[in-house]
Amino acid sequence: MANRPKKVAVLGSTGSIGRNTLEVIAASAGRHEVVALSAHSGARLLAEQAAMFRPRWVVLTDPAAARSCDWSSLPEGTQLLVGPEGVQQVAAEAEVDIVVSAIVGSAGLLGTWAALAAGKRVALANKESLVVGGGLVTQLAQENHAEIIPVDSEHSAVFQALRSGRREEVRRVILTASGGPFRNHTAEQLADVTVDEALAHPTWAMGPKITIDSATMMNKALEIVEARWLFDLEPDQIGILIHPQSVVHSMVEYRDGSVIAQLGLPDMRLPIQYALDWPERQPGVAARLDWSEGLRLDFEPADEARFDALALGREVARRGGTAGAVFSAANEAAVAAFLGHRLSFTRIVPAVRAALENHEFDPSPSLDRLFELDAWAREEVERWIAV
Repeated sequence: MANRPKKVAVLGSTGSIGRNTLEVIAASAGRHEVVALSAHSGARLLAEQAAMFRPRWVVLTDPAAARSCDWSSLPEGTQLLVGPEGVQQVAAEAEVDIVVSAIVGSAGLLGTWAALAAGKRVALANKESLVVGGGLVTQLAQENHAEIIPVDSEHSAVFQALRSGRREEVRRVILTASGGPFRNHTAEQLADVTVDEALAHPTWAMGPKITIDSATMMNKALEIVEARWLFDLEPDQIGILIHPQSVVHSMVEYRDGSVIAQLGLPDMRLPIQYALDWPERQPGVAARLDWSEGLRLDFEPADEARFDALALGREVARRGGTAGAVFSAANEAAVAAFLGHRLSFTRIVPAVRAALENHEFDPSPSLDRLFELDAWAREEVERWIAV
């Protein structure tokens, strides 16, 4: 493997993480090779990516979108797969070394699951895989000697900082948050937030769903759950600190009082490359801090009374079981309703809480049961909105 390119399947290649991943691979000096690309409905961009990278497989999970596209220009040797089962197929292919799991939402779990079951390295950008799957996912990885390397900037930072000590020496981890566009808003101001205002993130360029999650702080709530499973932590060992510059991506505090932080400009190409090249570090294309200029770093405690998604995330991390599946799906449904102007900004978190409170909790669910509750939670949010 050291003498040939690592072969990479990029699941969700037309999204923000997917496009950044392809930039990293293109600049990797031959260390990585794209062998599979997948998208949901972005057929035109997927075809353009296929022409550039000439993968063995391309997958479009939306059959209607696949039928509407002319695929005659696909490179010779590139096979088109249609439907979500194609994602699972390429994730498990023997030819694939690394699977970048960057499909948005709980739909990304199946690709992650197939890759881990096949013993692959998963560069995990889909936080819902762990929020929904929890201990089932980490157990699957252990059983199949698979690797989960986080791509989320916060969890990548923790992963890197954990190399400074032994796990039993960790006191807690601190996930940083930009605070989104509304960190200084009053409750009255939050009540009047529009979709356009919520989509205007001050430091990161992301897709609409995760941008809204940042505005509600739901992204940090999801990250609390993800960190609980990824690093085998108790929920009370995970802190949140507001850091508007988004330069310190997270920190690990050890029992002797030392705090190890990972810094970098807000550029997702850095954690993506780290996950692809780990345990090595290579020259890359990510933007770099300019230490010849002044640098100001501000930190403040997260106001959990104003952003009540954080307490909800901690509760979900503590309960485990089916709570994560309902939490994730209800949030996706509520965010979609907000983006569709059917739900106000301040009702997103209450909609998620209502679904959690109304579901039949199971501490030891099967994977099928998690998907059943995923569908139930989406319907429950729609019922709640209609009341």
